[in-house]
Amino acid sequence: MYLKAYNDIFKNLFGVSEQDLNAEFNFGVAPGWDSLGHMELIAKLEDEFDIMLETDDITHFGGYENGKKILAKYGIEIN
Repeated sequence: MYLKAYNDIFKNLFGVSEQDLNAEFNFGVAPGWDSLGHMELIAKLEDEFDIMLETDDITHFGGYENGKKILAKYGIEIN
């Protein structure tokens, strides 16, 4: 249900294609996903899904796939 919005955030922020979004798309590896890119990503996700991520979740939101699991804790099912 939320997959398109989730993917669009990654694609627009990091300038990647849909095919780039997989289990290997992680912090520090993906182009542009550094500490500043990470905080921009979190802000965009919070705005899009109208949530406020806890500090531990922000810290551990280190990958495209892991992010889906974290968002599920907030009722945002990405599939």
